[in-house]
Parts: sequence; C-alpha cells; structure tokens
Amino acid sequence: MSAWQLVAVGLVMLLGLVGVLVPGIPGPLIVWAGVLWWAVTEKSGPAWAVLMGATALLLVNQALKWLLPVRDLRAAGAPYRTLFLAGAAGIVGFFVLPVIGAVVGAVGGLYLLERVRLGGHGDAWSSTRTVMRTLGLSVLVELLACLLVVGGWAGTVLAR
Repeated sequence: MSAWQLVAVGLVMLLGLVGVLVPGIPGPLIVWAGVLWWAVTEKSGPAWAVLMGATALLLVNQALKWLLPVRDLRAAGAPYRTLFLAGAAGIVGFFVLPVIGAVVGAVGGLYLLERVRLGGHGDAWSSTRTVMRTLGLSVLVELLACLLVVGGWAGTVLAR
C-alpha cells in the first residue's frame, strides 16, 4: 500500500472518530470501513488479523450500546460545541496517554469547558456529572472502541 493510501485510510478513520462525536454520522462503521479498505489492499496476515479484531470489537461495542442508556443531548444541558470539544480532547488524550487518556481527556476537557462557560467550580462539576450521566458513558464506550481499532491499525502499520 502506498503512502498516500495509508494517509487516506488514516483520514477515513479520523472522520470515523469525529463521527462518534457528531450525531448522525456512523463513526464505528466508518472506522471499520477504513480498516476493511486497508486489509483488502494490504492482503497480509496481520492486516486480516486487525480486520477480524476490529470487527469483533465493534460488534461488541454495538451490543453494549443497546445495554447503555439512550443519548439525550437536550437533557445534558451543555451546548453541542462543548460536547464536541470535550470529545476532541478525548481523542487527543488517547494519543498523549494511550487508552486511559481518552477518558481523562474527555472528562477533563468537559469540566474545563464547563468551568469557563459557567464560571465556578460547583456549577461546572454539577454540569459535568449531569452530562456524563446522560450521554457520556455511551459516547466514551463507542469512542474507546474506535480508538482501540485505530490504535491497533496504527501499531500494525508502524511495526511493518
């Protein structure tokens, strides 16, 4: 696979990660499609293993989504921009501090943005807890699954 194709696959996966944060965009499906494109083009054992692992992980993620509470953005109280930026902080956190950085970045980013918006610690912490209860868990589970898939892909590409 050429370098420009790897960049294109990476951009597709990045779009999928953003799609987890934006309602209406099927993020996990886009991430999986990027892995499928790479595996079909690469045609190697590790590529197929990553595709099988990604498929299994994203299917488990879909099953977990049925068990978690439904996302209701109106009930959360925070503006869409704050939620999007907190999710972006989770993505950055994943790459700064692998795996657990996603949670730290998302929750920390949400708290900081709410503190700036609301002005005080008590109100910001209350808003952060409300947001995390209403939609945070399902988004974080989906984001973490997609980040693990992207991390597995990136690790396999860099190891070659």
